[in-house]
Amino acid sequence: MDLGSKNKIKVEGGMASMTDLVFLLLIFFIIMSLMSNNQTPIDLPEAAESLPASSDPVEATVIITEDNRYVVMPGGSLDQPMDYEDIKAITAAVVESSGKMKLKVAGHRKASYEAVFNVLALSQANGWDPVLAYDK
Repeated sequence: MDLGSKNKIKVEGGMASMTDLVFLLLIFFIIMSLMSNNQTPIDLPEAAESLPASSDPVEATVIITEDNRYVVMPGGSLDQPMDYEDIKAITAAVVESSGKMKLKVAGHRKASYEAVFNVLALSQANGWDPVLAYDK
């Protein structure tokens, strides 16, 4: 005795309609991407000709020469650069006499990173704010 139903419902779906749907979506997105305008105008601010001058100029400066030697300004001479160990005490005296806890670091573009980092470490160890000087 067969009590099952004679009308069976098919569970599998038709893949043809899914393929048609994907194809239509593909065409829709291709057309939308071609119609979109990728050249939206953006109003950007104009670059300033130069950086504004600081209202609080830094007087104590360490200049790093091309051969990784140091000159402490004011008071030093570019003709007589010194080694790093020699400038520690001089730099501390110049910063203290300026009354500001800032040290300007200016270097030749061929100076090594280590020479610059030595001055930055000296500045950090003494609690001074380093100001990096650069040229355009």
